[in-house]
Amino acid sequence: MILLKVENLSVEFQTNDGAVQAVKDLSFELEKGGSLAIVGESGSGKSQTAFSIMGLLAENGRSSGRVLIEGKDILNLPTSELNTYRAEKMAMIFQDPMTSLNPYLRVSEQMVEVLVHHRGMSKRAARSRAIAMLDAVRIPDAKNRVHMYPHEFSGGMRQRVMIAMALLCEPELLIADEPTTALDVTVQDQIMSLLGELQKEFQMSLVLITHDLSVVAQSCEKVLVLYGGQMMEYDDIKPLFVSPSHPYTQALLSAIPRLDQRNEALNAIPGDPPNMMNMPKGCPFSPRCEYVVDHCRTERAMVVPSGSGLRACHKPYSSRDF
Repeated sequence: MILLKVENLSVEFQTNDGAVQAVKDLSFELEKGGSLAIVGESGSGKSQTAFSIMGLLAENGRSSGRVLIEGKDILNLPTSELNTYRAEKMAMIFQDPMTSLNPYLRVSEQMVEVLVHHRGMSKRAARSRAIAMLDAVRIPDAKNRVHMYPHEFSGGMRQRVMIAMALLCEPELLIADEPTTALDVTVQDQIMSLLGELQKEFQMSLVLITHDLSVVAQSCEKVLVLYGGQMMEYDDIKPLFVSPSHPYTQALLSAIPRLDQRNEALNAIPGDPPNMMNMPKGCPFSPRCEYVVDHCRTERAMVVPSGSGLRACHKPYSSRDF
């Protein structure tokens, strides 16, 4: 059964310098209990896609298209109705816990407030639930640490607190926006393993937003590759890693450092991400693509089936390219 379906989503921001289209005609879906990674370089539209789904765009942002949760279009719901969906159906983990948690309130106060407001629980019952959830995200001595302030936790522990808060109302959909940013490699692995365990335990769907493809490999079933706010490729995890069909996906994978290849220069994608106020007329990746031909610069590629997935590229696909 499909839990989340996004159809022709576009996001535009009005700025003093003109309109910026952060996302353009994006469509994808996610089954109940499934996991999807949205990947791409910074500025590719990943976070704005998530904010659109959650109804959290900045005031100068406008979205169009459809975002369906179990068949109900929630994209332009009134705030009061949307808040119900945020409480019962979906939740989000943000990049930086220190900017998401209130530094003036103890963790217990912040978690209790969520449960009292959305679930109508008593403060005593909510506090017990908060401790149980901190236990669930593997925070030691949760009974005592629940009364600490955010700054008293390490970076990894603050991220666990954010995960616990997101799961308080047992959402069916969890969106994790760069949940391992600024964490060392060991803690990154712990957080991703925890998310995988919690996804199974709570039987929820997961959307993971990241620029790091190495984080995706063990965490998700499907991958959506964005560039310039547009879909480049969408496929199951294994075929995308083994035989990527889009030049941009190939370039991203080639840029991952490999332990089995020593004394080799690190690969980088030449050029810079596109100026979102002055996008190329054709394929947004055409100025950086080694396979570019004339019509790539003038005609936008349609999203078409490719193997087990989808791709938007004029170049005929061959697995020998990678």
